[in-house]
Amino acid sequence: MARRSLALVVLALLLFGGLARAEQTQRGNLIVTLDGRFSPLALPRDRPAPVAVRLDAGLRTADGSTLPRVTRVELGIPGQGVITTRGLPTCRPRVLRDATAAKALEACRPALIGRGEMVAEVKIPHQEPFTAHARLRAFNGRVRGQRAVIVHGVAKRPPTAIVLPFLFRLRPGRFGTVLVAHLPRTLGPWPRFADFEMRLSRRYTYRGRRLSYLAATCPIPKRFSAGFFSFAKATFTLAGGRRVSTGIARSCRAR
Repeated sequence: MARRSLALVVLALLLFGGLARAEQTQRGNLIVTLDGRFSPLALPRDRPAPVAVRLDAGLRTADGSTLPRVTRVELGIPGQGVITTRGLPTCRPRVLRDATAAKALEACRPALIGRGEMVAEVKIPHQEPFTAHARLRAFNGRVRGQRAVIVHGVAKRPPTAIVLPFLFRLRPGRFGTVLVAHLPRTLGPWPRFADFEMRLSRRYTYRGRRLSYLAATCPIPKRFSAGFFSFAKATFTLAGGRRVSTGIARSCRAR
């Protein structure tokens, strides 16, 4: 029965493996969504190969009311994913504070690992809330000796530059690596974000070897050519301590 059930799962994967859907979870009035993909889909079973990853996470309220403040964001990465930073230049948050997009690239272009966008609901006293957009860049970095992804964002309205470090944490379970960011009140209106999207990919050369910031395997049994795996998990902690999270699974093909 177990083998038959697994065979049916694999058959469904072969028929619908190209389809990727966003996951949505509702807790009370709050809805959290997560979507993502990686390329290429065909990966080795037993050795990591370079990949590019895209993640899209967001919050919204079921009744359209003002979004709550987010105080912490956690992004979980599966155990078969490998992050390599050996020989990759780093950027420090203090270099990016109050920097324009051009100045950020001028200072930290060698450490660039990704780009994206963020949408936030801005709430200013005595004014109607409005939506603000920021372009994001992600840099390889270190914070207090720990590996980090330093996200720098620039918005035109209101004119703002934000710096948000995501620190690496190792944990047991399916998502062995977790990127954790704390969102202090000094970020102003940005912790009421509605959506962010980030594309991560970087190939570089170190000591004559071609390396990739992100790499992954497709660790499925040899008798199958495709399978599912837990791809990512997003957890948001809200002001007051409430947590909401959701995860997504994606398919890969072994080569």
